[in-house]
Amino acid sequence: MEDLKEKFKAKAEKLGAEIKTILKEHGNKVVGQVQLSQIYQGMRGMTGLVTETSLLDAQEGIRFRGYTIPELREKLPKAPGGTEPLPEGLFYLMLIGELPTEEDVQHVTAVLQRRSHVPNHVFHTIEALPLNTHPMTQFVVAVMALQTESQFAKKYSDGLNKKDYWDVVFDDSMDLIARLPRVAAYIYRRKYKFGDHIQPNGLLDWAGNFAHMLGYEDDKFKKLMRLYLTIHADHEGGNVSAHATHLVGSALADPYLSFAAGMNGLAGPLHGLANQEVIKWIFEMQAALGTNTPDSKQIEEYVKKTLSEGKVVPGYGHAVLRQTDPRFTAQMEFGKKYMPDDPLVNTVWKIYEVVPPILQSLGKVKNPWPNVDAHSGALLVHFGMREYEYYTVLFGVSRSLGVLASLCWDRALGYALERPKSVTTDLVQKWLKGEGEIWGD
Repeated sequence: MEDLKEKFKAKAEKLGAEIKTILKEHGNKVVGQVQLSQIYQGMRGMTGLVTETSLLDAQEGIRFRGYTIPELREKLPKAPGGTEPLPEGLFYLMLIGELPTEEDVQHVTAVLQRRSHVPNHVFHTIEALPLNTHPMTQFVVAVMALQTESQFAKKYSDGLNKKDYWDVVFDDSMDLIARLPRVAAYIYRRKYKFGDHIQPNGLLDWAGNFAHMLGYEDDKFKKLMRLYLTIHADHEGGNVSAHATHLVGSALADPYLSFAAGMNGLAGPLHGLANQEVIKWIFEMQAALGTNTPDSKQIEEYVKKTLSEGKVVPGYGHAVLRQTDPRFTAQMEFGKKYMPDDPLVNTVWKIYEVVPPILQSLGKVKNPWPNVDAHSGALLVHFGMREYEYYTVLFGVSRSLGVLASLCWDRALGYALERPKSVTTDLVQKWLKGEGEIWGD
């Protein structure tokens, strides 16, 4: 643990010095221009955050510390006999900024294993909820119940020096990441498997143990979990879950409170809940068409019907990407390797052939290509996980790696309370008439 923390401290001190120099020499430089439409329409495309862990390119997709997903699948260490990267390796890369060695990843795995104990009151809190409570609600409630364990909250209350904020945020983040698979698996087994819980296996890696506690022992499912938890981990800082975690953390809320805020955002249909909507839509299409293996023509007709009803085709389009999401491609490659004849997976591929041309023909869609959500559900269903309401919890476990690594950096670099200026439409109208300014100091 100390080895990883000391490496992070050294990296943070070096980058902090570089940022001070940048601000001293270039702090008054203007970055771009803000359009009025951007102010009203979700600040889309406005550069207003710095996130060290990843960068999203409209054409290339996500890069983690400069590495693409195909590069990470090749370069990151894998479990013995495994074919997919260990998520612990990606966490190390996001935190330290360097590709980890096998030894580095084993160290992270060991740290997470040691810190994975979940207090009994967290399980009692989950059990107090009605069984029909949505899995994401149970997940957030569990994270809030874990907040009693926050070292940052305790030490801040005792009078923590601000130069040491990062130290306890680091410890809280490691504890939370370590505990999330146990909590998430407990929710799954409670809701869908009659409360037949499975104890953790301390000899397994983070993703492999999660698969074990969920009740899926197939080695291919463990490989899928390693891939899934790697590719969903981060998507730069402007997406809702990452931004919400950063925003709440900027108020010096501890990592538990900050992460819970991010997960409430992830639960939105326009963010992480979309993976649930995709498989639900496919199941509804199969039922409406009366077949589990619709052909391209049937899919085309159903897609057009969906659009004619004023609905969207879930899993298609992205706020930033303008090409097929590389995370979709990674999952498609996994499917072709391990389940090439699966009817549902093949349906996903047919949808991929049919939907983009239809959306392009409308002339209004900037990105007609599939995102990560378009494929993940079909892979999970192949192994028997048909409970699509739960899929966003898997997403949340993965996303903890990116948002909490970023939170460590936020505190290490001393980032300020986030407080953008807002204006009223009345003031905007006066500005348009030349009666004053709308830009704050």
